[in-house]
Amino acid sequence: MRYLIALCLAASLAVAARVPVHGQATAAFHRTGHEPYRELTLAHLRERAYGSGTFQVERTLQVTSAFTRTLIRFDSDGLSVYGFMNTPRGRGPFPVVIVLHGYVNPRTYRTPYAYTQRYADALAREGFLVLHPDYRGHGRSEGVAEGVDNLFRVGYAVDVLNLAAHARRLPNVNPDAIGLFGHSMGGGIAQRVIAVDRDIKAVVLYGSMSGDERLNIERIRNVFRRVPMMPEDAVPLELWSAISPITYLADVQAAIEIHHGARDLQVPIEWSRDLSQRLSALGKPVTLFEYPEAGHILRGQDYATMMHRVTDFFNRTLRSNPSPRSG
Repeated sequence: MRYLIALCLAASLAVAARVPVHGQATAAFHRTGHEPYRELTLAHLRERAYGSGTFQVERTLQVTSAFTRTLIRFDSDGLSVYGFMNTPRGRGPFPVVIVLHGYVNPRTYRTPYAYTQRYADALAREGFLVLHPDYRGHGRSEGVAEGVDNLFRVGYAVDVLNLAAHARRLPNVNPDAIGLFGHSMGGGIAQRVIAVDRDIKAVVLYGSMSGDERLNIERIRNVFRRVPMMPEDAVPLELWSAISPITYLADVQAAIEIHHGARDLQVPIEWSRDLSQRLSALGKPVTLFEYPEAGHILRGQDYATMMHRVTDFFNRTLRSNPSPRSG
């Protein structure tokens, strides 16, 4: 019954409803007092600490003329999460880009995964130390990827927040020069991360999911999965604003560059246009690039153009901060 009530309420809300500011969202949380869902809120994610445990290089996966790829394992809230790291030639300290992949069936995921490996490799060739987490429940990583244990994919964001904290302690990086590159689901995760970690300097969102969880869950339910309800539908709707990163855009400190194919049939380009307009209205540094003939994944000249723009963006935003370790 609880699920059905939540689903009916969700259906009655207009997707384009006004998104409240985070003060209103926090007040709604305290008014309803739904403690079981507190850990999903941005307020809770901001209050807690990240980066406990260890970060380890497990073994070398590949050596190229420009970088070395290694398998990494790091602790994330008691889970062992895996991924790979591309370390450029040279001594550093290097600026860091954390590459966040989109949805891949967790049961078939392998490290490294080809489609986002090319973005990680391209950035490493330009001298960025690249970290690519698999997320919990993917590949070798412990934990549950989907369902009630990872509502709104908050657990994935926690993995990235822990990884960013670990990264700042690596001896060959500039801890003041951390950026994110997120595609599709990874873009949605990136938006949650920068709403929590306001020391992230720069973010690339590419064919990104929305920062409004109403839009995301509706699309996953009705377009991607074609199911009558999602586990998230049990969460009281008055809490969704406190959970959605879009509520906290005024607090974002990172520079943002957005890329989106105009013919994307998976994630509507209108979501990126709306985000760009909201950020601009708040006076935030944001640039939107549209690719008229492209779909969800850019290819050929569109891909080359995007990566040129992305490299230039990260060079401008991450290399402008001298490392305190550089002497």
